[in-house]
Amino acid sequence: MRGIYDTQCPVGRTLNAVGDRWSIMILRDLFVHKTRRFQDLVESLTGVSPNTLSARLKGLESRGIIARQFYEDHPPRAEYTLTRKGRDLGPVVLAMKKWGSKYRR
Repeated sequence: MRGIYDTQCPVGRTLNAVGDRWSIMILRDLFVHKTRRFQDLVESLTGVSPNTLSARLKGLESRGIIARQFYEDHPPRAEYTLTRKGRDLGPVVLAMKKWGSKYRR
């Protein structure tokens, strides 16, 4: 996702980093499971295309929100975890969960 919000605004900067549904859902999975492999995310995120998932993972990694570690060389396979910066988004994701539980419609 390209940064499209006002970078002078802290909320805009946050949205530029994680402001699309797939990025938030990736974070949700990593908060619940700690470590996820690409295929785990494909199975968990119903409707995401592999290309979209790959792009979101690369974006989150480039922003320092998640870390990728390879566990197999041939073919290359990686698993993803939250960085400290990513874990700091925990209260944001939790607030979204609480709001979504309270206002189901």
